[in-house]
Amino acid sequence: MLFNCPLCLHEKSEFYHQDKQRDYYQCTVCLLVFVPPVHHPSSTREFREYELHENNTDDPGYRRFLSKAATPLLQHLVSPSQGLDFGCGPSPVLAQMLEDKGHSVAVYDPFFFPDNKALTSAYDFITCTEAIEHFHSPHRELALLDKLLKPGGWLCIMTKRVLDKARFTNWHYKNDLTHVSFFSDETFRYIGEKYNYTVHLVASDVVLMHKQSYNTRS
Repeated sequence: MLFNCPLCLHEKSEFYHQDKQRDYYQCTVCLLVFVPPVHHPSSTREFREYELHENNTDDPGYRRFLSKAATPLLQHLVSPSQGLDFGCGPSPVLAQMLEDKGHSVAVYDPFFFPDNKALTSAYDFITCTEAIEHFHSPHRELALLDKLLKPGGWLCIMTKRVLDKARFTNWHYKNDLTHVSFFSDETFRYIGEKYNYTVHLVASDVVLMHKQSYNTRS
């Protein structure tokens, strides 16, 4: 069975990999690797998994991890800027780190901070760290983020990227059942072309995407 791509909605996807838990397909257009809906976890299962995460503001290791996204993003922000931490999880540590640098950051998470009011404003920057791989319908979520981001704004995404099929086979990142969408360099370039963003692959797991430029440094 073939499935429409959940990112570009194209009908041409190909079988990519199978493990003991589920199947994986790859879109032939945007190259997203994705788990078909039949293998998506329920919202209850997702919530249970997220509750197990032990990330908090007092963990210096976690703050160092998030600094891989915060440091390159801050180089492009004009203070004070208005931002959104989308998919922040139970502890919005990155939002606090950016606020400590003089910016104002709203938070949204469908499980822990489901305040839709945060999705009605326009932002100078949006962060999405370790969240995009959980998107069941990335075409919908990315369209929302694009709508919320001002022209000239920055979208900062942190997620581990697909390298090739051989390494995907033994990749620990796919073993988390809440991870259902896997992006490569080529996938992010597709997103950049679709939404007219400049794509900066600043680290192996960090992407900065710059919308039409104004009041920021590209």
